[in-house]
Amino acid sequence: MRILLIAVVQSVLLCSGQVLLKFALQRMGAFSWTLEFLTRNLTNWWLLACGICYGVATLLWFYIIKNFPFSMAYPMISLSYVFGMFAAIVFFHEQIPLTRWIGVFLIMTGCVLIAK
Repeated sequence: MRILLIAVVQSVLLCSGQVLLKFALQRMGAFSWTLEFLTRNLTNWWLLACGICYGVATLLWFYIIKNFPFSMAYPMISLSYVFGMFAAIVFFHEQIPLTRWIGVFLIMTGCVLIAK
């Protein structure tokens, strides 16, 4: 069950990175090959926070695949889909149909079965 806890943290970080990336892209503005565009985006704290989340999630992933069987570790990434669903509701005010909730339930069930 230790893998489940570590995988949850790693998945939350992956999902957070995706949410922060979406916020960063919404504030990015129209793309252009200018110094102003590059400077504006290099100082975009949403993009920086996204990179930090991805970096820490990657380090946790290194730990997971080094210390647990790959056949157990890899399916745990799917937990990020579950957190993504909740993030869509909380941050982007999306309506989630019943079929997606059934899918989330199946993903969570599968992760619990794999971790045993």
